[in-house]
Amino acid sequence: MNLEDINFPLINATLNGLAGVLLVCGYVAIRRGRIILHRNLMLATFAVSTVFLASYLTYHYTAGHTKFAGPTGAAYFYYVLLISHIILAVAVPPLAIASLTLGLLDRRATHRKIAKITFPIWLYVSVTGVMVYVMLYHLYPSPQVPLIM
Repeated sequence: MNLEDINFPLINATLNGLAGVLLVCGYVAIRRGRIILHRNLMLATFAVSTVFLASYLTYHYTAGHTKFAGPTGAAYFYYVLLISHIILAVAVPPLAIASLTLGLLDRRATHRKIAKITFPIWLYVSVTGVMVYVMLYHLYPSPQVPLIM
């Protein structure tokens, strides 16, 4: 199998969506006092996000970028969404590493402070990643790019 045969956009969107679901599950777990479950879910979220990042970088290294093919009104929304997604995505790895490290070291007070910042940013990036995929490959696919199911 060649890299060209792999549907990276679908894999990346799936990993982003899974990370979002795991984040919410981790949040619910900690709100219910399920510390071990919370830890495991957050480690799983980090693992999924790490696989996503490797897949994303591989795809963009080999394929470049895909041009948005939607109408002007949709393009304004798409680019605002994309730019906010990219800017916040840069913040996720250091915030996630800091949150995980503090949690694993049982430095709860500091962990909570950082996690209150990390969680909404990470969730936003996960959800908007899926939205970018849907807009780019399903709602407004580029004519040269076949519709990916």
